[in-house]
Amino acid sequence: MKKFRAGILLLITTFFWGVTFTVVKDAISKVDVFVFLSQRFLIAAAIMLPFALTRTNRITIRLFTHGIILGILLFASYAFQTVALKYTSASNTGFLTGLSVLLVPLFGAAIFRHTVGPGIRWGVGLATPGLFLLCTDGSLSFNIGDILGAICGACVALHLLYTSHFARHADSDVYLLTTLQLSVVGILSLASAGLRGQEVFIWHPELFWTLVVCVLIATIFAFLVQTTMQKWISPAHTALIFCTEPVFAAAYAYYAAGERLGFLGFLGAVLILAGMIVSELIPDGAVSAAGVSVAAEG
Repeated sequence: MKKFRAGILLLITTFFWGVTFTVVKDAISKVDVFVFLSQRFLIAAAIMLPFALTRTNRITIRLFTHGIILGILLFASYAFQTVALKYTSASNTGFLTGLSVLLVPLFGAAIFRHTVGPGIRWGVGLATPGLFLLCTDGSLSFNIGDILGAICGACVALHLLYTSHFARHADSDVYLLTTLQLSVVGILSLASAGLRGQEVFIWHPELFWTLVVCVLIATIFAFLVQTTMQKWISPAHTALIFCTEPVFAAAYAYYAAGERLGFLGFLGAVLILAGMIVSELIPDGAVSAAGVSVAAEG
């Protein structure tokens, strides 16, 4: 039951990320992306800090280190994605970022010796081509931006893996862990904006409601849910759930802006959803047709 509830909450989180994609895209067309990220994450961290401090008994060096590591990985995901968009298309960047669904089980096996069960294999096998079709409409050309997009995907995968690993420690406080990583992203974004000669502490009235939605829902709620729920659900399953973000983004873009998916994009969305469903329906410890037992995912 805990795993099912975790999956539902992570799916809700992904839905919010998907529907805010159009809003964020509009915001960063008006201000520098690192200015927006600075304001978004620093405000979120400031709101979270009192709750985190009143709920925790002590801050250990290990917990502090875990928060910094997660914050660096999360910031790297945003930074590499942002720079990649300068050199390659949004569709290529979306696909390469989404390849975290393939990298999570690979990195998990290499770093933490996770065993990849048949449900995850089938899910990844369906979701990966689905991402390709949905994000690229079947066309992909490579340049330096695509390498940066792939690095972004690797950072996303590592963030998922280490969030799961750190959240399961006995001394881990999810409120403090979330606050720490949000703070790190905000501080690094602030430094990046400063290096680009951008003024961060300036009021942009046209971004007020965008910040309200992104801070409260797409940041505080989303990352608190992710950090908490990854105690109960594997990183590979989480990555498959997060694959639905471009599906929700496309659906909202159709509703809000009239953007329509072509046949290949629609097929890609179906494959992603099928991959997520199949990964849940096939038990990790299922027996193969040849009668060979497959170990459950670690």
